[in-house]
Amino acid sequence: MSKHRHTFVEHYGELVAFGMSREVDENSLRVYLQKFSDDDFTELLIPRLTDGEITELFELMNELMHRHLREEEYHLYFLKDEHREPGSSCPT
Repeated sequence: MSKHRHTFVEHYGELVAFGMSREVDENSLRVYLQKFSDDDFTELLIPRLTDGEITELFELMNELMHRHLREEEYHLYFLKDEHREPGSSCPT
């Protein structure tokens, strides 16, 4: 069974835009992130990125996770690791 889900984008039928309201912004970001992580899309995009763009995107994602997730949330929701080893930490 797959650990990852991308169901929001499949069912969301409302406005996708930014700057309308916090709720619309959050929903639109969820749609964009799920579309961005689609296997077909990543296969197309990633080879076209420069080394610097790959590093920049990776560092931004890690910084956001480090800033906004507790260690337990990182392991449970990002790594999908329900049985992590004690003492492991969030990305730096």
